[in-house]
Amino acid sequence: MFRMWMKIFKENRLLKDTVICVDNLDMNRTAKVFHAVSEGCLAFDLPQPIWLDANIREFQRHNKTRFTQDNFVEEIPFDFWEIHIIEED
Repeated sequence: MFRMWMKIFKENRLLKDTVICVDNLDMNRTAKVFHAVSEGCLAFDLPQPIWLDANIREFQRHNKTRFTQDNFVEEIPFDFWEIHIIEED
């Protein structure tokens, strides 16, 4: 099972969090990550973030990254959205 923990922070306080599970064994890791991010956007009612080079590097190194206002076209009502893989197949 693939699980990703998603957290929204404002002023260093956790506002919301959820865990997204992806059970499809036919998907590769990248597809699971993008699917989980899409599900998180639906759960938190957010637009899709733009993956910047810094996000990609951080995610490859640490299995987690943060999306700030720079990653969104629309205004967001929080400081950052953190995603973190907590379990992989």
